[in-house]
Amino acid sequence: MEIYKNEKRQRYIEEFSIGHLFSFAIEEFIEVREYKRNEWIIQEGMRPDFLFYVIEGKAKIYVTHQNGKVSLINFINANDYIGEMELLNQIYYTKGIQTSTKTICFAIPFHRCRKQMLDDAKFLRELTKFLSLKATQMAAKYSQSLAFPLENRLADFILQTADGEVYKEKHVTVCDFLGVSYRHLLYVLTQFCDKGYLQKEGRHYRIQKHSALNELAGKLMNK
Repeated sequence: MEIYKNEKRQRYIEEFSIGHLFSFAIEEFIEVREYKRNEWIIQEGMRPDFLFYVIEGKAKIYVTHQNGKVSLINFINANDYIGEMELLNQIYYTKGIQTSTKTICFAIPFHRCRKQMLDDAKFLRELTKFLSLKATQMAAKYSQSLAFPLENRLADFILQTADGEVYKEKHVTVCDFLGVSYRHLLYVLTQFCDKGYLQKEGRHYRIQKHSALNELAGKLMNK
């Protein structure tokens, strides 16, 4: 993890300003952090010391079950918060957040800003909108597993997790997240390769036709 300083920090704060989300001057408290691919922004079970606001990149949310199984449960993208539940709730089991690509975040320290954020009606309204949308998207994910074939859901998953043109998620993770068999997943991946959407390169795949995957994934949003 790298913390941007001086002119580089100021450039990001100005270019991706979030001052309009708050009633107080938040800029002076912000750290600008860069995480490399596969770096942990938050380790599971360890409460964060910051509220994060993602400005570039993608990440994944993981949870470990009582039987030791680790599951991918959701995605994080630009303009999403990380650590909002820990800000609002002192008793909350923190999920693990791992980057899928290089990710740049604003980090707002709890020890300096928690009271101001919790007393800021403007910020809380924005956070409520974010949480409402997040809950709606989670509900939609489960309904999609019943309403759409794997082709659509896998296309969306690939676009969500790819780092640029490269897709390299473990098959067992995908099967668990999408609720499909290993055999069915391999069959659809083979179809995508045969149609020229993907090209297999060793243990990963290279996206060849973004437009085709976008068309398949777009049907999830247009139901």
